[in-house]
Amino acid sequence: MMAGLVAGIDVGGTFTDLVIVDPATGAVRLAKVPTTLPNQAPGVLTALEEAGADLADIDLIVHGTTTTTNAVLERRLAKTGLITTMGFRDVLELGRRTRPNAYGMHGRFVPVIPRDLRLEVPERMDARGTILTPLDEAAVRKAALRLREVGCESVVIHFLHAYANPAHERRAAEIVAEVWPNQHITMGHALLSESREYERGVTAAVNASVQPLLDRYVTRLADQLAARGYAHDLLVMNGNGGMVSARSVSKEAVKTVMSGPASGVMAAVATGRRAGMTNLLTYDMGGTSTDVAMIRNGRAPVSNEIEVEYAMPIHVPMVDVRTVGAGGGSIARIDAGGMLRVGPESAGSTPGPVCYGRGGTQVTISDANLLLGRLPAARFGQAAEAARQAMADQIATPLGLSVEQAAEAVVRIANIHMAGAIRMVSISMGADPRDFALFAFGGAGPLHAVALARELAVPTVLIPARPGITNALGCVVADLRQDFVRTLNRPLDAVDIDTVQAVFAEQDAEGRRLIGAESIRLQSVRAEFSADMQFVGQTHLLRVALPHGKPSRAELQRLFEAAYHHRFRVELPTIKANLVNLNVSVIGERPEMDLSALIEPEGRRAVAEPVSVRQVWFDGWVETPVYWRDHLPLSLSLTGPAIIEQMDTTIVIDPGCQVTSDTDGNLIVQVPHA
Repeated sequence: MMAGLVAGIDVGGTFTDLVIVDPATGAVRLAKVPTTLPNQAPGVLTALEEAGADLADIDLIVHGTTTTTNAVLERRLAKTGLITTMGFRDVLELGRRTRPNAYGMHGRFVPVIPRDLRLEVPERMDARGTILTPLDEAAVRKAALRLREVGCESVVIHFLHAYANPAHERRAAEIVAEVWPNQHITMGHALLSESREYERGVTAAVNASVQPLLDRYVTRLADQLAARGYAHDLLVMNGNGGMVSARSVSKEAVKTVMSGPASGVMAAVATGRRAGMTNLLTYDMGGTSTDVAMIRNGRAPVSNEIEVEYAMPIHVPMVDVRTVGAGGGSIARIDAGGMLRVGPESAGSTPGPVCYGRGGTQVTISDANLLLGRLPAARFGQAAEAARQAMADQIATPLGLSVEQAAEAVVRIANIHMAGAIRMVSISMGADPRDFALFAFGGAGPLHAVALARELAVPTVLIPARPGITNALGCVVADLRQDFVRTLNRPLDAVDIDTVQAVFAEQDAEGRRLIGAESIRLQSVRAEFSADMQFVGQTHLLRVALPHGKPSRAELQRLFEAAYHHRFRVELPTIKANLVNLNVSVIGERPEMDLSALIEPEGRRAVAEPVSVRQVWFDGWVETPVYWRDHLPLSLSLTGPAIIEQMDTTIVIDPGCQVTSDTDGNLIVQVPHA
C-alpha cells in the first residue's frame, strides 16, 4: 500500500513529459525533454534526471508509451505467424469487403501477418461450440516448427468459433509451447472472447506482432529504473484508461495501443471533476494530429470497436478517441483545383514548420499562428521572416490575398476540420456540443480553443494548468482497470439467465483478483456491467448499461428497449432482442490527487499585469496584452483580447471573452455567442 511520490511519464512523438506529485503535500515537479527514438528509455531516464528525482523516494511510476501505437501505424512489427482453421487463413485479408477509399476503385491494404506465415490445420467448431472436426495435433506441431524455423518471434492461434468453445485453441497452445522458444503465444479467445472472426483475428494478430517489442522495451526500462534505485513495480497505461504492471503488460500488449490519448482523457476526467464540470469535450492538439473525445457524467467513453486505421479493427476496450489530421505541423497548400487545403500531411518535428528554422519549406498551421501574432516573432528569429515569405509565395499570392489574410484562412480551415471532428464525436453519441465544456490541451490546443468554441456554440472552455503535459498528468491520476467481454449471441428469450449471471460473477471476480494483485493504495473497487444488444436481424450493436450483475430477462429487455428509444426515438415492440456480448469493467479507484500546485503558488501576483503588448490579428490587427500564466492570480478576471503564455503552450483569448480561474489554477473562458 503506497502513499509516497507518484510519477507520471508520457512519451510522445516529439517530447517526453514528466509529472511527479507528492500526495501528502501536493508539491509538483515537472520536466519536458526530447523523446529518444527508437528506444524511448533514455528519454524517460533523462526526464527523471531533469526533475531531480531520487528514484528511491518514488513509490509509483506510471508510464504512457507510444511503443505499440507507433509500431502498428508504421508497420514496424515483429515477425509473427498464424495457426488457424483449415480453409480460413485468408480471413485477415478478406476483412469486411470495404475499400480504403470509399468512392475509389483502388487502394492498398497489407495484412498484419503475410500469407506465407498463415498456416492452416484441420479442426472445426460450430457457432455453438460443438466439435465438427477434431484437432489434428500433429499438424499443429508441424506448423509451429515451420514458423519457428522461418524466424517468427511470436505466434497466433486463431480457430473458428473458439469464443464458443476454446478447447482446441487451448490444446494447440500447449503443443506450440513445447517447441516455441519464448512465451509470445497468443490465443484469440483468451484476448477477446467474442464473435466475428475477422475482428478477433486482427486483434490477436496485432497483439502478437507487438508483444516482443513491448516486452523488450518495458523489461529494459524496468531494469534501468531498478538499477537507479526504484524499488517498486513500473505500471503502464492501457488504452482503456487503466494501468497494468510492466511484468504482465506484454501478455496483452494490444491493450496499450492508444495509451497516450487515453491518459489525456483520464486527466480531463480528474480535472473536470475537481472543477465541477463533468460533461466535457476533450480537444488535444499536438504537432501532427488532433484527438477528441466526449466525457459524459464524469466518465471516460470506452469502446471495444475502435479501428486504428483502415482494416485495423482492434476490438479490446479502449477510450473512444477520434483523430483528425490537423496539428501544428499540418501543411497548408493549394491543390490542383486551386483550393486551399490544410493537412493531413504534416511537416512533423523534423524538418518541421518553416518558422522552426530546421529546413522546413512548406507552410503550416504553426507558421500561420506566428504570422497572426499569436506566437511571439522574437522567439523564432530570422525564421519568422522565412515563414512570411513562404506564406506569401505558397498561399497568399496564388489566392490574391495579403499574408495575414492567407494565414487567417489557413487557421480557419484547420478550425473547421477540428470542429467537424468534435461534432462527430458528440453527435454520433446523441449529444449536443452546446451542453458541454471544451477541455483544451496539448501544445497547440489552447491556441485554437476559443475559436472552436465559437464555431461549435460551446459556451465554456476549460484550460488546465499545464496543457502541454496533460497526458503525463493522466498517468498520475488514472485508476486501475480491467475489462472483460464474453460473447453469447443468443435471442434474449432463449438465453439461460443463470449463465448470464454466472459470466458476470466470474468476470467480476477475475477483475478484482487482478487489481488486488497490484501494490497500489486504492480508495475502493467497483464493477460496471453492460450488455451489447440488438434487435434480431440488425447488424449494429447498442451498449446497454446495467445497474448490477444479476439482471433478469425482463430487466434486460426493458433496459434495451429504453436505451434503443433514447438513441433512435423508435419503438419496435414486435421484434425480438438479441443478447450478443456481456461486458464487465472492474475499476480500482485511487485517492484523488491534489492538483492545485501544478502552477507554483509562490509565483502568483496579486493582480494580473501584462508582461508586454503586441499586435494580434482578430479580423484585423488589435493591440493585445500578453500575460505570463504563472503570475496570474487565482482571483483572475480578464476580458479578451489577451494572449496568455506559459512554459508548455500559448493561449489565445478572443475579444469579448471573459476569463476567470479556479482554485487549481485552471482557466475558465466564457465565450459569448450571438
